[in-house]
Amino acid sequence: MDNPGYGVQPVATEPGITVTDLTVERDGFRALYNVNFHIGPSNLVGVVGPNGAGKSTLFDAVAGILPIARGSVELHGTKGRPGALAYVPQRDNINLRFPATVQDVVMMGRYCHLGLFRHAGRKDRAIVRACLERVGLWERRDALIEENSGGQRQRVFIARALAQEASIILLDEAFSGVDVGAQEGIIEVLQSLRDEGKVVMLATHDLTNLAERFDQIICINRHICAYGPPAEAFTPAVLEELYGSHGMVLAHTHAGGETHIETHMQNE
Repeated sequence: MDNPGYGVQPVATEPGITVTDLTVERDGFRALYNVNFHIGPSNLVGVVGPNGAGKSTLFDAVAGILPIARGSVELHGTKGRPGALAYVPQRDNINLRFPATVQDVVMMGRYCHLGLFRHAGRKDRAIVRACLERVGLWERRDALIEENSGGQRQRVFIARALAQEASIILLDEAFSGVDVGAQEGIIEVLQSLRDEGKVVMLATHDLTNLAERFDQIICINRHICAYGPPAEAFTPAVLEELYGSHGMVLAHTHAGGETHIETHMQNE
């Protein structure tokens, strides 16, 4: 009788990320060490830490851009699916002077499905339109990407990830240069993606007033300081490990029977 613990294992069909004992080195410096976490489907995860904590390094390692010194990264539900992972890097790494329209940028998400010599067809154009309508930007389809506000640009890049048909979406510093109202709009789009079963990770150095909008929080400062629901991850001890004793304060407010978490930089 065959041992069910051996042989070919079933391929995971639902999206997920498993990081095990991850260590990443950059220029001889240990940027991340002993990082462990698992994210299952239908999760919106905030990755929080100070500048230089390794948030971008973690995303680069998960996306396969950076080599791993030790440990492993497993992406579930992506095998044989082109474009299953979408990565929106920091704004500073995107050339906004390139003369592309909003519609052009979102169409780039279809390239992984088109192949080398195929042009976009009716189906691809319909998908692009549906993605832009979903993020509320179809009317700005012909505007150059540089002509949009920070919040609008982020929604364009989310639409590109949707057009890519990605089931795992990484957004690095998506709130940089984005006002509070636009942040709320971005979060609502990301929550709708979570509700469809996708895995969404958003890295930021500050989640002021938005912490409770995430399912899970990864607090990182070159290693995992805490991982769990916001109310469990954000403790005074963890915040001190992230930002120092004078870096950030934590407040719990109660309204309508619910507890809300607010974090504030001390120098605000």
